[in-house]
Amino acid sequence: MAAPDAEHEHEIEIHLDKLLADRGLTLTQLSELVGVTIVNLSVLKNGRAKAIRFSTLTRLCEALGCQPGDLMTRRQS
Repeated sequence: MAAPDAEHEHEIEIHLDKLLADRGLTLTQLSELVGVTIVNLSVLKNGRAKAIRFSTLTRLCEALGCQPGDLMTRRQS
């Protein structure tokens, strides 16, 4: 597998905005439910996160009532 270049770091899209809107939640409410700072959730929501812990992913899925595939998808080139 080739190493990603600086311009093309990852192809993962995060659908946090849609899931929040669908559930009538704010980022602040999700932050409280999941135990992750608003700043860190904002980094994730805006696609600037370089990694996510499985424990955080699990808590997000629990709080949003979703599967990981509902939260993120791979952008097709």
